[in-house]
Amino acid sequence: MFLIETARLALRRMTTDDAAFIVRLLNQPSFLRFIGDKGVRTEEDARRYIEEGPLASYGRHGFGLFLVELREARTPIGICGLLKRDTLEDVDLGLAFLPEFEGKGFGFEAAEATLGYGYGTLGLEKIVAIVSKDNAASIRLLEKLGLRFEKTLPPTPEGTEILLYVPGGLPSQSMRH
Repeated sequence: MFLIETARLALRRMTTDDAAFIVRLLNQPSFLRFIGDKGVRTEEDARRYIEEGPLASYGRHGFGLFLVELREARTPIGICGLLKRDTLEDVDLGLAFLPEFEGKGFGFEAAEATLGYGYGTLGLEKIVAIVSKDNAASIRLLEKLGLRFEKTLPPTPEGTEILLYVPGGLPSQSMRH
């Protein structure tokens, strides 16, 4: 079942059948560098990651990370969704794409639709985003979505500086209901 469709993309809840794709995505150098090593090396690891992450979040919060597919071909290209982390007061936007699908507007298209879903369908009041300080492409994307830098959060255990972005720029009209 597709929860969100855009001109080029379809976003749906993940299932354990997506394990092979998740292994590939979570082991991309850019994912490891900017998001972190989730310890997912095998399809069994990926099924556990999906069960304990997205599937558990759907049950607990009614949202989570969604699988992003090309709408016509149904080819998985990334993940995008909403997360409720213990470390953040607000729900935050998360996304990651395979390198061959970066720089083509898919991230913006998926993120804008996800924000619209969060504000419109779910009725969320505020959606924030966190990003590694050195992830220039994601920072540009967040700013294009109308989020603005608020503050630097305490570094991760690995020492990565994390920036908090909050609503406050000029968000796309389609994001608000």
